Amino acid sequence: MSFSRTAALQRWFPFLAWPRPDRDLLRADFWAGMTVGLMLVPQGVAYAALAGMPLVTGIYASLLPALVAVLWSSSTRLGVGPTALTSLLIGASLSGMAEPGSAHWVALAAWMAILSGVVQVVLGAARFGWLLNLVTSPVLNGFTQAAALLILASQLPALLGLRTTWHALAVNPSIHHFDPVALAFGLGSLALLVVARRWRSSFPAAIVVVGLAAFASWAMGYADRQGAVVGHLPAGLPSPYWPGWLSWDELGGLLLPVLVVTLVSFLETASSAKVEHGRGGTRWNENQDLIAHGMAKVSSGLCGSFATSASFSRSAINLYAGARSGWATLFALLLVLAVLLWLTPALYHVPQSVLAAVVVTAVTGLIKPAGMWRLARVSRVEAAIGGITFALTLATAPRMYWGVLAGMFMSLAHFLYQRLHPRIIEVGMHPDGSLRDRHLWQLPPLAPRLLALRMDAELDFASAAALERCVADHLAQHPDVQHVCLFALPINRVDVTGVETFGRLKLLVQGRGGVLHVSGLKLPADQVLRRAGLLEPAPHLAMYRTDAEALNALARLRDTTGV
Repeated sequence: MSFSRTAALQRWFPFLAWPRPDRDLLRADFWAGMTVGLMLVPQGVAYAALAGMPLVTGIYASLLPALVAVLWSSSTRLGVGPTALTSLLIGASLSGMAEPGSAHWVALAAWMAILSGVVQVVLGAARFGWLLNLVTSPVLNGFTQAAALLILASQLPALLGLRTTWHALAVNPSIHHFDPVALAFGLGSLALLVVARRWRSSFPAAIVVVGLAAFASWAMGYADRQGAVVGHLPAGLPSPYWPGWLSWDELGGLLLPVLVVTLVSFLETASSAKVEHGRGGTRWNENQDLIAHGMAKVSSGLCGSFATSASFSRSAINLYAGARSGWATLFALLLVLAVLLWLTPALYHVPQSVLAAVVVTAVTGLIKPAGMWRLARVSRVEAAIGGITFALTLATAPRMYWGVLAGMFMSLAHFLYQRLHPRIIEVGMHPDGSLRDRHLWQLPPLAPRLLALRMDAELDFASAAALERCVADHLAQHPDVQHVCLFALPINRVDVTGVETFGRLKLLVQGRGGVLHVSGLKLPADQVLRRAGLLEPAPHLAMYRTDAEALNALARLRDTTGV
Protein backbone atom coordinates (compact mmCIF):
# COMPACT_ATOMS: atom_id res chain seq x y z
CA MET A 1 0.00 0.00 0.00
CA SER A 2 1.38 3.41 -0.96
CA PHE A 3 2.41 5.91 1.70
CA SER A 4 -0.23 8.43 0.58
CA ARG A 5 -3.01 5.84 0.81
CA THR A 6 -1.82 4.72 4.23
CA ALA A 7 -1.72 8.33 5.45
CA ALA A 8 -5.24 8.90 4.13
CA LEU A 9 -6.55 5.81 5.90
CA GLN A 10 -4.85 6.82 9.14
CA ARG A 11 -6.43 10.24 8.88
CA TRP A 12 -9.91 8.73 8.76
CA PHE A 13 -9.09 5.82 11.08
CA PRO A 14 -6.43 7.06 13.53
CA PHE A 15 -6.27 3.71 15.34
CA LEU A 16 -4.46 2.30 12.28
CA ALA A 17 -1.47 4.40 13.37
CA TRP A 18 -1.22 2.67 16.75
CA PRO A 19 2.09 0.93 17.40
CA ARG A 20 2.15 -2.74 16.52
CA PRO A 21 1.62 -4.62 19.78
CA ASP A 22 4.41 -6.73 21.20
CA ARG A 23 4.74 -8.57 24.50
CA ASP A 24 6.24 -5.65 26.43
CA LEU A 25 3.68 -3.14 25.15
CA LEU A 26 0.73 -5.43 25.86
CA ARG A 27 2.00 -6.23 29.35
CA ALA A 28 2.39 -2.54 30.23
CA ASP A 29 -0.96 -1.59 28.71
CA PHE A 30 -2.75 -4.52 30.35
CA TRP A 31 -1.82 -3.49 33.88
CA ALA A 32 -2.49 0.17 33.17
CA GLY A 33 -5.87 -0.74 31.70
CA MET A 34 -6.79 -2.90 34.68
CA THR A 35 -5.87 -0.07 37.03
CA VAL A 36 -8.06 2.45 35.20
CA GLY A 37 -10.88 -0.05 34.64
CA LEU A 38 -11.09 -0.78 38.36
CA MET A 39 -11.51 2.95 38.98
CA LEU A 40 -13.91 3.48 36.11
CA VAL A 41 -16.75 1.25 37.30
CA PRO A 42 -17.35 2.77 40.76
CA GLN A 43 -16.75 6.30 39.48
CA GLY A 44 -19.15 5.75 36.59
CA VAL A 45 -21.91 4.63 38.94
CA ALA A 46 -21.22 7.51 41.34
CA TYR A 47 -21.18 10.13 38.59
CA ALA A 48 -24.44 8.78 37.16
CA ALA A 49 -26.02 9.53 40.53
CA LEU A 50 -24.51 13.03 40.40
CA ALA A 51 -26.08 13.56 36.96
CA GLY A 52 -29.47 12.33 38.22
CA MET A 53 -29.32 9.36 35.86
CA PRO A 54 -30.07 5.67 36.46
CA LEU A 55 -26.88 4.27 37.98
CA VAL A 56 -26.25 1.70 35.27
CA THR A 57 -25.97 4.47 32.66
CA GLY A 58 -22.70 5.45 34.30
CA ILE A 59 -21.30 2.07 33.25
CA TYR A 60 -22.83 2.47 29.79
CA ALA A 61 -21.05 5.83 29.49
CA SER A 62 -17.79 4.08 30.39
CA LEU A 63 -18.01 1.53 27.57
CA LEU A 64 -19.08 2.51 24.06
CA PRO A 65 -18.17 6.24 24.29
CA ALA A 66 -14.70 5.38 25.58
CA LEU A 67 -14.25 2.88 22.74
CA VAL A 68 -15.28 5.42 20.10
CA ALA A 69 -13.05 8.10 21.61
CA VAL A 70 -9.91 5.98 21.79
CA LEU A 71 -10.31 4.66 18.23
CA TRP A 72 -10.70 8.08 16.63
CA SER A 73 -8.72 10.30 18.96
CA SER A 74 -5.18 11.56 18.53
CA SER A 75 -4.79 11.22 22.31
CA THR A 76 -5.11 7.51 22.94
CA ARG A 77 -4.22 7.34 26.63
CA LEU A 78 -7.00 9.51 28.05
CA GLY A 79 -9.43 8.16 30.63
CA VAL A 80 -12.70 8.82 28.79
CA GLY A 81 -16.03 8.36 30.52
CA PRO A 82 -18.20 10.14 33.08
CA THR A 83 -16.54 13.02 34.93
CA ALA A 84 -17.58 15.03 37.96
CA LEU A 85 -17.82 18.44 36.28
CA THR A 86 -19.77 17.26 33.26
CA SER A 87 -22.10 15.17 35.42
CA LEU A 88 -22.78 18.11 37.72
CA LEU A 89 -23.52 20.36 34.74
CA ILE A 90 -25.99 17.83 33.38
CA GLY A 91 -27.76 17.40 36.70
CA ALA A 92 -27.88 21.14 37.34
CA SER A 93 -29.02 22.03 33.82
CA LEU A 94 -31.92 19.57 33.81
CA SER A 95 -33.12 20.55 37.27
CA GLY A 96 -36.69 21.79 36.95
CA MET A 97 -37.14 20.34 33.47
CA ALA A 98 -37.86 16.76 34.56
CA GLU A 99 -37.74 14.43 37.54
CA PRO A 100 -34.24 13.01 38.16
CA GLY A 101 -34.00 9.42 37.02
CA SER A 102 -37.26 9.54 35.07
CA ALA A 103 -37.60 8.56 31.43
CA HIS A 104 -38.01 12.22 30.51
CA TRP A 105 -34.82 13.14 32.39
CA VAL A 106 -32.91 10.36 30.61
CA ALA A 107 -34.20 11.56 27.24
CA LEU A 108 -33.12 15.15 27.95
CA ALA A 109 -29.69 14.02 29.14
CA ALA A 110 -29.30 11.89 26.02
CA TRP A 111 -30.18 14.88 23.86
CA MET A 112 -27.61 16.98 25.71
CA ALA A 113 -24.99 14.36 24.86
CA ILE A 114 -26.08 14.15 21.22
CA LEU A 115 -26.27 17.91 20.67
CA SER A 116 -22.98 18.55 22.45
CA GLY A 117 -21.36 15.81 20.39
CA VAL A 118 -22.68 17.22 17.13
CA VAL A 119 -21.35 20.67 18.05
CA GLN A 120 -17.91 19.19 18.75
CA VAL A 121 -17.86 17.20 15.51
CA VAL A 122 -18.79 20.29 13.50
CA LEU A 123 -16.17 22.42 15.25
CA GLY A 124 -13.51 19.79 14.70
CA ALA A 125 -14.41 19.20 11.05
CA ALA A 126 -14.34 22.96 10.42
CA ARG A 127 -11.01 23.18 12.28
CA PHE A 128 -12.46 25.62 14.79
CA GLY A 129 -10.72 24.14 17.80
CA TRP A 130 -9.27 27.57 18.56
CA LEU A 131 -12.74 28.73 19.65
CA LEU A 132 -12.29 26.80 22.88
CA ASN A 133 -9.65 29.34 23.89
CA LEU A 134 -12.53 31.70 24.64
CA VAL A 135 -12.71 30.07 28.07
CA THR A 136 -9.65 31.53 29.75
CA SER A 137 -7.74 29.94 32.60
CA PRO A 138 -9.15 32.33 35.27
CA VAL A 139 -12.72 31.61 34.15
CA LEU A 140 -12.18 27.86 34.13
CA ASN A 141 -10.40 28.05 37.48
CA GLY A 142 -13.21 30.02 39.11
CA PHE A 143 -15.88 27.76 37.66
CA THR A 144 -14.04 24.59 38.67
CA GLN A 145 -13.61 25.74 42.27
CA ALA A 146 -17.29 26.65 42.56
CA ALA A 147 -18.42 23.45 40.84
CA ALA A 148 -16.32 21.37 43.22
CA LEU A 149 -17.99 23.03 46.20
CA LEU A 150 -21.42 22.43 44.69
CA ILE A 151 -20.56 18.78 44.12
CA LEU A 152 -19.42 18.43 47.72
CA ALA A 153 -22.61 20.09 48.95
CA SER A 154 -24.74 17.77 46.82
CA GLN A 155 -23.00 14.67 48.18
CA LEU A 156 -23.02 15.56 51.88
CA PRO A 157 -26.55 14.25 52.60
CA ALA A 158 -25.76 10.83 51.15
CA LEU A 159 -22.27 10.79 52.68
CA LEU A 160 -23.60 11.55 56.16
CA GLY A 161 -26.70 9.37 55.87
CA LEU A 162 -29.07 12.32 56.22
CA ARG A 163 -32.64 11.06 55.96
CA THR A 164 -34.29 14.49 55.61
CA THR A 165 -33.52 17.93 54.22
CA TRP A 166 -31.06 20.43 55.66
CA HIS A 167 -33.94 22.80 56.36
CA ALA A 168 -35.79 20.18 58.40
CA LEU A 169 -32.59 19.40 60.28
CA ALA A 170 -32.08 23.09 61.09
CA VAL A 171 -35.68 23.47 62.29
CA ASN A 172 -35.63 20.30 64.38
CA PRO A 173 -32.03 19.27 65.15
CA SER A 174 -31.84 15.61 66.08
CA ILE A 175 -29.39 12.78 65.66
CA HIS A 176 -32.29 10.63 64.53
CA HIS A 177 -32.27 12.45 61.20
CA PHE A 178 -29.08 10.53 60.37
CA ASP A 179 -28.60 6.89 59.48
CA PRO A 180 -25.64 5.87 61.67
CA VAL A 181 -24.77 2.88 59.48
CA ALA A 182 -24.71 5.01 56.33
CA LEU A 183 -22.67 7.61 58.20
CA ALA A 184 -20.14 4.97 59.22
CA PHE A 185 -19.95 3.59 55.68
CA GLY A 186 -19.55 7.06 54.19
CA LEU A 187 -16.94 8.49 56.54
CA GLY A 188 -15.06 5.20 56.78
CA SER A 189 -14.89 4.88 53.00
CA LEU A 190 -13.82 8.50 52.68
CA ALA A 191 -10.99 7.97 55.17
CA LEU A 192 -9.78 4.84 53.37
CA LEU A 193 -9.88 6.53 49.97
CA VAL A 194 -7.94 9.56 51.19
CA VAL A 195 -5.29 7.40 52.86
CA ALA A 196 -4.98 5.21 49.76
CA ARG A 197 -4.60 8.23 47.49
CA ARG A 198 -1.80 9.61 49.63
CA TRP A 199 -0.15 6.21 49.90
CA ARG A 200 -0.23 5.33 46.20
CA SER A 201 -2.33 7.33 43.76
CA SER A 202 -2.26 4.58 41.13
CA PHE A 203 -3.78 2.00 43.50
CA PRO A 204 -7.41 1.26 42.48
CA ALA A 205 -8.69 2.03 45.95
CA ALA A 206 -12.23 2.86 44.80
CA ILE A 207 -13.07 -0.65 43.64
CA VAL A 208 -11.47 -2.18 46.75
CA VAL A 209 -13.41 0.09 49.10
CA VAL A 210 -16.63 -0.43 47.16
CA GLY A 211 -16.12 -4.20 47.23
CA LEU A 212 -15.42 -4.26 50.97
CA ALA A 213 -18.42 -2.03 51.65
CA ALA A 214 -20.67 -4.21 49.50
CA PHE A 215 -19.56 -7.33 51.38
CA ALA A 216 -20.07 -5.68 54.77
CA SER A 217 -23.47 -4.36 53.70
CA TRP A 218 -24.53 -7.82 52.52
CA ALA A 219 -23.23 -9.49 55.65
CA MET A 220 -25.19 -7.23 57.99
CA GLY A 221 -28.33 -7.23 55.84
CA TYR A 222 -28.20 -3.47 55.41
CA ALA A 223 -30.49 -3.48 52.36
CA ASP A 224 -33.09 -5.57 54.19
CA ARG A 225 -33.17 -2.90 56.93
CA GLN A 226 -34.22 -0.29 54.36
CA GLY A 227 -30.69 1.02 54.00
CA ALA A 228 -29.88 3.20 51.01
CA VAL A 229 -28.01 0.93 48.60
CA VAL A 230 -27.38 0.91 44.86
CA GLY A 231 -30.02 -1.75 44.32
CA HIS A 232 -30.72 -3.74 41.19
CA LEU A 233 -28.76 -2.84 38.06
CA PRO A 234 -29.76 -4.43 34.75
CA ALA A 235 -27.12 -6.75 33.32
CA GLY A 236 -26.11 -6.88 29.68
CA LEU A 237 -25.08 -4.46 27.00
CA PRO A 238 -27.01 -1.23 26.45
CA SER A 239 -29.64 -1.33 23.75
CA PRO A 240 -29.84 1.28 20.99
CA TYR A 241 -31.82 4.21 22.31
CA TRP A 242 -33.68 7.04 20.63
CA PRO A 243 -34.74 9.79 23.06
CA GLY A 244 -37.64 11.04 20.96
CA TRP A 245 -37.92 14.49 19.47
CA LEU A 246 -37.56 17.58 21.62
CA SER A 247 -40.19 20.27 21.80
CA TRP A 248 -39.12 23.79 20.84
CA ASP A 249 -39.26 24.87 24.48
CA GLU A 250 -37.06 21.97 25.54
CA LEU A 251 -34.60 22.68 22.75
CA GLY A 252 -34.39 26.32 23.77
CA GLY A 253 -33.83 25.32 27.38
CA LEU A 254 -30.97 23.01 26.42
CA LEU A 255 -29.03 25.28 24.07
CA LEU A 256 -26.98 27.19 26.65
CA PRO A 257 -26.30 24.12 28.82
CA VAL A 258 -25.19 22.19 25.73
CA LEU A 259 -22.72 24.92 24.76
CA VAL A 260 -21.30 25.09 28.28
CA VAL A 261 -21.03 21.30 28.53
CA THR A 262 -19.22 21.33 25.18
CA LEU A 263 -16.74 23.95 26.36
CA VAL A 264 -16.12 22.59 29.85
CA SER A 265 -15.94 18.93 28.88
CA PHE A 266 -13.50 19.56 26.07
CA LEU A 267 -11.36 21.80 28.25
CA GLU A 268 -11.14 18.83 30.61
CA THR A 269 -10.01 16.79 27.63
CA ALA A 270 -7.52 19.45 26.57
CA SER A 271 -5.86 19.61 29.97
CA SER A 272 -5.24 15.86 29.92
CA ALA A 273 -4.27 15.70 26.25
CA LYS A 274 -1.64 18.41 26.64
CA VAL A 275 -0.02 16.43 29.44
CA GLU A 276 -0.01 13.24 27.35
CA HIS A 277 1.46 14.86 24.25
CA GLY A 278 3.91 16.90 26.31
CA ARG A 279 5.33 13.71 27.79
CA GLY A 280 5.42 11.99 24.43
CA GLY A 281 6.91 14.94 22.56
CA THR A 282 4.11 14.87 19.99
CA ARG A 283 1.79 17.55 18.65
CA TRP A 284 -1.75 17.62 19.94
CA ASN A 285 -4.37 17.61 17.19
CA GLU A 286 -7.23 19.36 18.96
CA ASN A 287 -9.52 19.20 15.94
CA GLN A 288 -9.20 15.41 15.69
CA ASP A 289 -9.93 15.09 19.40
CA LEU A 290 -12.95 17.37 19.03
CA ILE A 291 -14.32 15.01 16.40
CA ALA A 292 -13.49 11.87 18.38
CA HIS A 293 -14.97 13.06 21.66
CA GLY A 294 -17.96 14.50 19.84
CA MET A 295 -18.61 11.09 18.30
CA ALA A 296 -18.22 9.58 21.77
CA LYS A 297 -20.89 11.90 23.16
CA VAL A 298 -23.27 11.06 20.33
CA SER A 299 -22.74 7.33 20.91
CA SER A 300 -23.37 7.86 24.62
CA GLY A 301 -26.68 9.57 23.94
CA LEU A 302 -27.72 6.85 21.51
CA CYS A 303 -27.24 4.17 24.16
CA GLY A 304 -29.35 6.05 26.70
CA SER A 305 -26.51 7.55 28.68
CA PHE A 306 -25.12 11.05 29.25
CA ALA A 307 -22.27 13.24 28.02
CA THR A 308 -18.73 12.06 28.66
CA SER A 309 -15.34 13.71 28.82
CA ALA A 310 -11.73 12.86 29.65
CA SER A 311 -11.09 12.54 33.36
CA PHE A 312 -7.87 14.27 34.37
CA SER A 313 -7.37 11.92 37.33
CA ARG A 314 -7.95 8.70 35.37
CA SER A 315 -5.82 9.98 32.49
CA ALA A 316 -2.98 10.84 34.87
CA ILE A 317 -3.19 7.43 36.54
CA ASN A 318 -3.22 5.73 33.14
CA LEU A 319 0.05 7.47 32.27
CA TYR A 320 1.49 6.86 35.73
CA ALA A 321 0.63 3.16 35.50
CA GLY A 322 2.69 2.87 32.32
CA ALA A 323 0.15 3.02 29.49
CA ARG A 324 1.90 3.27 26.14
CA SER A 325 -0.96 3.17 23.63
CA GLY A 326 -4.69 2.88 23.16
CA TRP A 327 -4.51 -0.81 24.00
CA ALA A 328 -4.60 0.19 27.67
CA THR A 329 -8.06 1.67 27.18
CA LEU A 330 -9.22 -1.46 25.35
CA PHE A 331 -8.12 -3.62 28.28
CA ALA A 332 -9.97 -1.29 30.67
CA LEU A 333 -13.10 -1.58 28.54
CA LEU A 334 -12.90 -5.38 28.61
CA LEU A 335 -13.13 -5.13 32.39
CA VAL A 336 -16.12 -2.77 32.14
CA LEU A 337 -17.73 -5.19 29.67
CA ALA A 338 -17.26 -8.07 32.11
CA VAL A 339 -18.94 -6.03 34.85
CA LEU A 340 -21.91 -5.26 32.61
CA LEU A 341 -22.35 -8.85 31.50
CA TRP A 342 -21.81 -10.74 34.74
CA LEU A 343 -20.98 -8.60 37.76
CA THR A 344 -23.74 -5.99 38.14
CA PRO A 345 -25.44 -8.08 40.88
CA ALA A 346 -22.29 -7.57 42.96
CA LEU A 347 -23.08 -3.85 43.10
CA TYR A 348 -26.55 -4.35 44.59
CA HIS A 349 -25.46 -4.03 48.22
CA VAL A 350 -23.10 -1.07 47.79
CA PRO A 351 -24.27 1.70 50.17
CA GLN A 352 -25.00 4.98 48.45
CA SER A 353 -22.93 6.77 51.08
CA VAL A 354 -19.90 4.90 49.72
CA LEU A 355 -20.60 6.21 46.22
CA ALA A 356 -20.80 9.70 47.71
CA ALA A 357 -17.38 9.11 49.29
CA VAL A 358 -15.99 8.15 45.87
CA VAL A 359 -17.29 11.41 44.37
CA VAL A 360 -16.07 13.54 47.28
CA THR A 361 -12.60 12.03 47.09
CA ALA A 362 -12.41 12.68 43.37
CA VAL A 363 -13.53 16.32 43.49
CA THR A 364 -11.43 17.43 46.44
CA GLY A 365 -8.51 17.48 44.03
CA LEU A 366 -10.31 20.20 42.06
CA ILE A 367 -10.31 22.62 45.00
CA LYS A 368 -7.11 24.65 44.71
CA PRO A 369 -7.52 28.05 46.39
CA ALA A 370 -3.78 28.66 46.16
CA GLY A 371 -4.19 28.97 42.40
CA MET A 372 -6.45 31.99 42.82
CA TRP A 373 -3.92 33.68 45.11
CA ARG A 374 -1.15 33.09 42.58
CA LEU A 375 -3.38 34.52 39.88
CA ALA A 376 -3.96 37.65 41.97
CA ARG A 377 -0.22 38.25 42.12
CA VAL A 378 0.01 38.05 38.34
CA SER A 379 -3.08 40.05 37.34
CA ARG A 380 -5.63 41.59 39.67
CA VAL A 381 -8.11 42.08 36.83
CA GLU A 382 -8.00 38.44 35.76
CA ALA A 383 -8.13 37.34 39.38
CA ALA A 384 -11.27 39.46 39.78
CA ILE A 385 -12.76 37.79 36.69
CA GLY A 386 -12.03 34.39 38.19
CA GLY A 387 -13.50 35.45 41.53
CA ILE A 388 -16.68 36.82 39.96
CA THR A 389 -17.04 33.63 37.90
CA PHE A 390 -16.69 31.64 41.13
CA ALA A 391 -19.32 33.74 42.92
CA LEU A 392 -21.79 33.73 40.02
CA THR A 393 -21.47 29.98 39.57
CA LEU A 394 -22.44 29.50 43.20
CA ALA A 395 -25.15 32.17 43.13
CA THR A 396 -26.86 30.93 39.96
CA ALA A 397 -26.88 27.22 40.87
CA PRO A 398 -28.46 25.08 39.59
CA ARG A 399 -28.23 27.22 36.42
CA MET A 400 -24.49 27.37 37.03
CA TYR A 401 -23.63 27.77 33.35
CA TRP A 402 -24.35 31.48 33.77
CA GLY A 403 -21.13 31.72 35.75
CA VAL A 404 -19.09 30.43 32.81
CA LEU A 405 -20.91 32.63 30.31
CA ALA A 406 -20.46 35.71 32.49
CA GLY A 407 -16.79 34.88 32.93
CA MET A 408 -16.33 34.51 29.18
CA PHE A 409 -18.04 37.86 28.61
CA MET A 410 -15.82 39.58 31.18
CA SER A 411 -12.68 38.03 29.68
CA LEU A 412 -13.64 39.17 26.19
CA ALA A 413 -14.47 42.64 27.50
CA HIS A 414 -11.08 42.83 29.21
CA PHE A 415 -9.39 41.64 26.03
CA LEU A 416 -11.17 44.27 23.93
CA TYR A 417 -10.35 46.99 26.44
CA GLN A 418 -6.67 46.11 26.18
CA ARG A 419 -6.84 46.08 22.39
CA LEU A 420 -8.63 49.44 22.35
CA HIS A 421 -6.03 50.93 24.69
CA PRO A 422 -2.69 49.72 23.31
CA ARG A 423 0.63 50.62 24.85
CA ILE A 424 1.96 53.64 22.95
CA ILE A 425 5.15 55.24 24.23
CA GLU A 426 7.39 58.09 23.16
CA VAL A 427 10.84 56.58 22.91
CA GLY A 428 14.28 57.90 23.71
CA MET A 429 17.77 56.45 23.64
CA HIS A 430 18.67 54.71 26.90
CA PRO A 431 22.33 54.66 27.99
CA ASP A 432 22.40 50.90 27.32
CA GLY A 433 21.64 51.59 23.64
CA SER A 434 18.00 50.47 23.63
CA LEU A 435 14.89 52.47 22.84
CA ARG A 436 12.77 52.92 25.95
CA ASP A 437 9.92 54.99 27.32
CA ARG A 438 11.32 58.53 27.30
CA HIS A 439 9.13 59.83 30.10
CA LEU A 440 9.55 56.81 32.36
CA TRP A 441 13.34 56.90 32.11
CA GLN A 442 13.59 60.71 31.76
CA LEU A 443 15.42 60.54 28.45
CA PRO A 444 15.96 63.39 25.97
CA PRO A 445 14.11 63.33 22.63
CA LEU A 446 15.83 61.63 19.72
CA ALA A 447 15.81 64.88 17.76
CA PRO A 448 14.29 68.34 18.10
CA ARG A 449 10.85 68.96 16.64
CA LEU A 450 10.36 65.17 16.50
CA LEU A 451 7.78 62.86 18.03
CA ALA A 452 9.20 59.31 18.11
CA LEU A 453 6.62 56.65 18.96
CA ARG A 454 6.34 52.91 19.32
CA MET A 455 2.99 51.13 19.50
CA ASP A 456 3.07 47.59 20.86
CA ALA A 457 0.01 46.39 18.97
CA GLU A 458 -1.37 45.72 15.52
CA LEU A 459 -2.51 48.71 13.50
CA ASP A 460 -6.15 47.73 13.16
CA PHE A 461 -9.63 48.94 13.98
CA ALA A 462 -9.04 48.44 17.70
CA SER A 463 -5.77 50.37 18.05
CA ALA A 464 -5.76 52.81 15.12
CA ALA A 465 -7.88 55.46 16.83
CA ALA A 466 -5.62 55.41 19.90
CA LEU A 467 -2.51 55.96 17.75
CA GLU A 468 -4.10 58.77 15.77
CA ARG A 469 -5.36 60.44 18.93
CA CYS A 470 -1.93 60.20 20.57
CA VAL A 471 -0.18 61.83 17.60
CA ALA A 472 -2.83 64.51 17.10
CA ASP A 473 -2.89 65.46 20.80
CA HIS A 474 0.90 65.73 20.95
CA LEU A 475 1.10 67.86 17.83
CA ALA A 476 -1.66 70.13 19.14
CA GLN A 477 0.22 70.63 22.41
CA HIS A 478 3.61 71.11 20.71
CA PRO A 479 3.20 73.39 17.67
CA ASP A 480 6.94 73.32 17.02
CA VAL A 481 6.98 69.57 16.30
CA GLN A 482 7.14 68.86 12.57
CA HIS A 483 8.36 65.28 12.27
CA VAL A 484 6.91 61.99 13.47
CA CYS A 485 8.83 58.72 13.63
CA LEU A 486 6.93 55.46 14.05
CA PHE A 487 9.05 52.53 15.20
CA ALA A 488 6.81 49.93 13.61
CA LEU A 489 8.59 46.65 14.37
CA PRO A 490 5.84 45.47 16.80
CA ILE A 491 3.16 46.05 14.13
CA ASN A 492 2.62 42.77 12.27
CA ARG A 493 -0.79 43.44 10.74
CA VAL A 494 -2.65 46.38 9.24
CA ASP A 495 -6.35 46.29 8.37
CA VAL A 496 -8.45 48.76 6.37
CA THR A 497 -8.99 51.04 9.36
CA GLY A 498 -5.26 51.01 9.98
CA VAL A 499 -4.60 51.93 6.35
CA GLU A 500 -6.93 54.90 6.59
CA THR A 501 -5.32 56.02 9.85
CA PHE A 502 -1.84 55.77 8.34
CA GLY A 503 -2.98 57.92 5.43
CA ARG A 504 -4.35 60.58 7.77
CA LEU A 505 -1.11 60.60 9.76
CA LYS A 506 0.81 61.22 6.53
CA LEU A 507 -1.42 64.16 5.68
CA LEU A 508 -1.19 65.51 9.22
CA VAL A 509 2.62 65.52 9.16
CA GLN A 510 2.72 66.81 5.60
CA GLY A 511 0.51 69.72 6.58
CA ARG A 512 3.12 70.79 9.14
CA GLY A 513 5.88 70.64 6.56
CA GLY A 514 7.52 67.63 8.20
CA VAL A 515 8.37 64.03 7.41
CA LEU A 516 6.75 60.80 8.59
CA HIS A 517 9.57 58.37 9.38
CA VAL A 518 8.65 54.67 9.52
CA SER A 519 11.15 52.12 10.82
CA GLY A 520 11.17 48.34 10.74
CA LEU A 521 7.83 47.79 9.03
CA LYS A 522 7.23 44.05 8.67
CA LEU A 523 6.42 42.49 5.32
CA PRO A 524 2.68 41.75 5.91
CA ALA A 525 2.05 45.33 7.04
CA ASP A 526 4.30 46.71 4.30
CA GLN A 527 2.41 44.81 1.60
CA VAL A 528 -0.98 46.10 2.76
CA LEU A 529 0.17 49.73 2.86
CA ARG A 530 1.86 49.42 -0.55
CA ARG A 531 -1.29 48.00 -2.11
CA ALA A 532 -3.08 51.05 -0.72
CA GLY A 533 -0.49 53.30 -2.42
CA LEU A 534 0.64 54.88 0.85
CA LEU A 535 4.32 53.91 0.65
CA GLU A 536 5.10 55.48 -2.70
CA PRO A 537 8.31 57.57 -2.58
CA ALA A 538 7.49 61.10 -1.45
CA PRO A 539 9.31 64.01 0.21
CA HIS A 540 7.16 63.69 3.30
CA LEU A 541 7.75 59.93 3.85
CA ALA A 542 10.96 58.20 4.89
CA MET A 543 11.17 54.41 5.20
CA TYR A 544 13.90 52.50 7.05
CA ARG A 545 14.55 48.78 7.16
CA THR A 546 15.98 48.77 10.67
CA ASP A 547 15.87 50.91 13.77
CA ALA A 548 19.63 51.48 13.48
CA GLU A 549 19.13 52.98 10.02
CA ALA A 550 16.34 55.18 11.34
CA LEU A 551 18.44 56.36 14.29
CA ASN A 552 21.27 57.35 11.95
CA ALA A 553 18.84 59.38 9.85
CA LEU A 554 17.37 61.04 12.95
CA ALA A 555 20.89 61.86 14.12
CA ARG A 556 21.46 63.70 10.84
CA LEU A 557 18.16 65.48 11.41
CA ARG A 558 19.41 66.54 14.84
CA ASP A 559 22.67 67.80 13.34
CA THR A 560 20.91 69.85 10.66
CA THR A 561 18.84 71.62 13.32
CA GLY A 562 21.96 72.63 15.19
CA VAL A 563 21.24 70.69 18.39
